[in-house]
Amino acid sequence: MRSILEVSNLGIRRGDTHILSNLSWSVARGQHWVILGSNGSGKTSLLSALTGYLSPTQGEITVLGRRFGQSDWRELRTQIGIVSSSVRQMMADSETALISVLSGKYAMIDYWGKVDPADRIAAARILRQIEAEPLAERRWEVLSQGERQRVLIGRALMAKPRLLILDEPCAGLDPVAREHFLEFLQRLGSRRGAPALILVTHHVEEIVPVFTHALLLRGGRVIAAGEKSQTLTSSLLAEVFGARVELSETDARYALRITSKSANVM
Repeated sequence: MRSILEVSNLGIRRGDTHILSNLSWSVARGQHWVILGSNGSGKTSLLSALTGYLSPTQGEITVLGRRFGQSDWRELRTQIGIVSSSVRQMMADSETALISVLSGKYAMIDYWGKVDPADRIAAARILRQIEAEPLAERRWEVLSQGERQRVLIGRALMAKPRLLILDEPCAGLDPVAREHFLEFLQRLGSRRGAPALILVTHHVEEIVPVFTHALLLRGGRVIAAGEKSQTLTSSLLAEVFGARVELSETDARYALRITSKSANVM
């Protein structure tokens, strides 16, 4: 199975602080991953390194066989779509959903210029794919949080990425909107030809069945990486979150109960 992403011995240090240490990880075709960790675990720094916005101190990152530092980073970034709060906050209020999606082809915020008819057709096709066709002419400022997240996914898909990173996409969603969005992610990831998904979250409740693997981080180090059955365990999550926890699973969905706030979990 060919790899989409290879991270080898990645380290990020700023001054005397080790943000990430000796992190190795790979994403193969057909896999969808969850990155799980508490605040300060290194998730944000890892994403910044994967998208070429933060230079590592050591190690290598390879996307589709091409290594950062030896290939054009700007071109490699087009293979990695990202949905994050930082992008959401920059979108223009007056822009319609269709134009927001279309702008993803050019990595442009607040799209300006003449719209290519072929791009408009492609953006409309993606709106249908993300189940947001009725939103085409609605302005960004009147979209709900859940609708905005879908449009941002469509924007990322416009560039035809092989890897799609979802950085805490459920933040700000109420429980019903969150569940609707997670059901949508399940359908998106199950489609033939879908990009490899990477969901970054603090919450095991957001891990829908389509996700096959998990990367667990604490203090910039890998606690575990592999199939969910091997990594999503009470003992490993206790190490991740620094507390005694109990993980349960019902109908292929997870829940986590904290049984002790003590940091001494060994």
